[in-house]
Amino acid sequence: MKQGTKIITLDNGYHLWTNTQGEGDIHLLALHGGPGGNHEYWEDAAEQLKKQGLNVQVTMYDQLGSLYSDQPDFSDPEIAKKYLTYEYFLDEVDEVREKLGLDNFYLIGQSWGGLLVQEYAVKYGQHLKGAIISSMVDEIDEYVDRVNELREKTLSPEAVAFMKECEAKNDYSNPKYQEYVQVMNEQYVDRKQPSKLYHLKDLGGTAVYNVFQGDNEFVITGKLKDWHFRDQLKNIKVPTLITFGEHETMPIETAKTMNSLIPNSQLVTTPDGGHHHMVDNPDVYYKHLADFIRNVENNTFNN
Repeated sequence: MKQGTKIITLDNGYHLWTNTQGEGDIHLLALHGGPGGNHEYWEDAAEQLKKQGLNVQVTMYDQLGSLYSDQPDFSDPEIAKKYLTYEYFLDEVDEVREKLGLDNFYLIGQSWGGLLVQEYAVKYGQHLKGAIISSMVDEIDEYVDRVNELREKTLSPEAVAFMKECEAKNDYSNPKYQEYVQVMNEQYVDRKQPSKLYHLKDLGGTAVYNVFQGDNEFVITGKLKDWHFRDQLKNIKVPTLITFGEHETMPIETAKTMNSLIPNSQLVTTPDGGHHHMVDNPDVYYKHLADFIRNVENNTFNN
């Protein structure tokens, strides 16, 4: 596949931004989080894997409603009903795969992208050589328990009480509230500061994020509050890597449960890594990823 940017037109008429980096016969399709996030933390994935001695062609894309891809008018109830669903974003992954001519490939997803990887491996697993679930649980209630515990541990009782008061009033734009959110972000999401992922201005994706997640990573008021996938993990048949940061929002205990339930899986963790541990500690993150791909290619994974 040719390197660089390619705009693909979906069957629904919308356009998605895609970008391919790296060379070789091994193909990795990278899904971003959010939802409503973007591709940016995957921009050096091919380069990082090459540093680990592995040539991989990495393709990333911005999902519908995110950054460089089309951003529909989600304020239109009919458009929101049609596209702001799990089913839409899952099937979008497979249409991107088809439009790019990918098959027998690796699929990696960060956070929300890791949710899509789980669902994709169950519904479309025949196309996969391997799956990588990066920082995503299978049971959202355990995530909620974890972030509540982190907030109590990190902030003063007064700060936590203030945040809960703002949340009860739907006052998420309160500057002091956002200051506390940023404290949490720097502890558990983007530990490497200054973050390379902050923008001068919001460039889109917020509408999607608000519908599924809510205002920030530490409250779930949207559709994700009903995410439960544990009973489907046994149906993931492809080799699977589960990778979590050791200082992040997602609970490691849940990752251990997932590892026990996905038939052919391994769990690895990234020291000093928050939720975006591919940025916080890339040397360890990409060594784990390279080792996984290499072992699957050599038919030595979990042997």
